[in-house]
Amino acid sequence: MIHLIALITAKPGQRAAVLAAFKANVPNVHAEPGCLEYTATVDVDGFADVQAALGPDTFAVVEKWAGPEALRSHMTSAHMTAYGQQTNDLIAHRLLHILTPV
Repeated sequence: MIHLIALITAKPGQRAAVLAAFKANVPNVHAEPGCLEYTATVDVDGFADVQAALGPDTFAVVEKWAGPEALRSHMTSAHMTAYGQQTNDLIAHRLLHILTPV
């Protein structure tokens, strides 16, 4: 199993639009072979004293995949290409962390 944590920063004021496109694509991703988890997450209120906040324009995607082949297939799928084209002008920055459990 591998994990992917993606930090997606939308252009100012565009996070809701990116999240709407993300949510519309979730059923396609969940149907992919090897997808174990694929969830968008945002800051939880009430933890400002202990957390490094993502802020109002950023969200994290938490993913789990059965293995590297499943993740590579996901990254090149038609629905992810379409999602990328749909959101490219709305996103300021992407940062991917591809991890393995230890």
